[in-house]
Amino acid sequence: MPDNPGAWITTTARNRAIDRLRRRRRLRDKTDELTREAAIEADLAEAESGGGGAETAEDMDDRLRLIFTCCHPALPMDGRIALTLRTLGGLTTPEIARAFLVPEATLAQRLVRAKRKIHDAGIPYRVPPRDLLPERLDGVLKVLYLVYNEGYAASSGDALIRRELSAEAIRLARTVVSLLPDEPEATGLLALMLLHDARRDARVGPDGDLVLLEDQDRSRWDQVAIAEGRTLVQAVLPTHRVGPYQLQAAIAALHDEAADAAGTDWAQIATLYRALVDLDPSPVVRLNHAVAVAFADGPAVGLAMMDGLADEGSLASYPYLHAARADLLRRLGRRSEAAAAYRNAMALTANRPEQTYLERRLHEVEQEGEDESGRSAGPGAWAGEGPGASRPS
Repeated sequence: MPDNPGAWITTTARNRAIDRLRRRRRLRDKTDELTREAAIEADLAEAESGGGGAETAEDMDDRLRLIFTCCHPALPMDGRIALTLRTLGGLTTPEIARAFLVPEATLAQRLVRAKRKIHDAGIPYRVPPRDLLPERLDGVLKVLYLVYNEGYAASSGDALIRRELSAEAIRLARTVVSLLPDEPEATGLLALMLLHDARRDARVGPDGDLVLLEDQDRSRWDQVAIAEGRTLVQAVLPTHRVGPYQLQAAIAALHDEAADAAGTDWAQIATLYRALVDLDPSPVVRLNHAVAVAFADGPAVGLAMMDGLADEGSLASYPYLHAARADLLRRLGRRSEAAAAYRNAMALTANRPEQTYLERRLHEVEQEGEDESGRSAGPGAWAGEGPGASRPS
C-alpha cells in the first residue's frame, strides 16, 4: 500500500493519460504519412495511365513522361533524382544510396522529405509542356546516367552487368535526344553510354569473371556503337557548350580508339579529366583524374593524389578508391600496404565478380610478390575508364 494512495492514483492516472495521448499522436502521424503515400501512389498511377499527359509531345513514351514528371524543379536535385530512381528507375534504396555515396538511412530520409514536399506543396504529377522540359533536363539526365551506371557495373549480386538497365537507359537517352536535339549534354550522355556499352561483351569472361580494360579482346568491341558514339561526340563538342557528359564521352572515345592498351593516350585523358574536375570537383571525378595521372605521369604521382582523397574521408566506404590504391601500391612494390588496401576493397564491395577479382589480386600480392619489373595490372578496371562522375567501373 503506498503512503498516499490518492496521490499514487492521481499520478498513475496522469501517466496513463499521457501514454494514451502519445499513442493517439503516433497513430495520427502514421495515418497522415500513409495518406501522403497513398496520394502520391494514386497520382503516379494516374500519370502512368495517361492522365495529365495530353499537353506534352506525342513522341515521349510513358516511362520518360513519368521521369520528367518526377523531376519537378520545386524539389531539391538530390531529392528529385532519388525519388525518380526509386519510383521509376528500377533501383532499390540500397542501390541508390551506393550511387549517392551516402548511408541507406540518409537516402531513405531524402525520399521521405521529397514525398512530403510533393504532398504539402500540392505539386501535381503532371507532364510539363515541351517549352518547360529543359528546366527539368539536368535531373532527367542524371537519372538516366545513374540507371546506366548500375547496369554497367552492378553494385551487388552475382553478375557484373545488368543488361536490361543499360539497354533501357540508352533507349530513353535516344528519346530525350530526339525531343531536345539542341541540348548538347543530352547528346553527350547518349554518346557516353554507347561508347561504354560497346565494350560490354568483352568485360566479362566465360565464367562471368571481370576482365580488365587492358586485358579485353578488343575485336569483341561493338564497332557500330563506337562509330555512332564518336560521331555524336564530334558533332556536339564544336557547339562550345561543353558539359560533364560530353567530356566523359570524349574520354571514352579515346579509350575506344586505342588499338591496344599500350596505345591509350593517357596524357590527353588526364587533360580531359582535369577539365572535368573544373566542372565537377566531386571526389569520384578527382579519383578518376588521379588514375589517369598515374598512367600518364607514373604511379607515385597518382598515388599521392589518391592519398589526399583518402585523407579527406568522403570516399572511405568507396571500394574503388581502395582497389585503385591497391593496384598503384602493388606497382610501386609496397606489397603489404597493397594487401591491406585490397582487403578494404573486398570488404566494401557487394558484387561477386569484383570480389573474385580482388581475391585473386590479394592472393597474388600475398603469395607471389612482384616480378623484377614490378609490373602489375593498373587500376583501369576500377577508375579512369568507366562512367566516372558517379562510379568508376
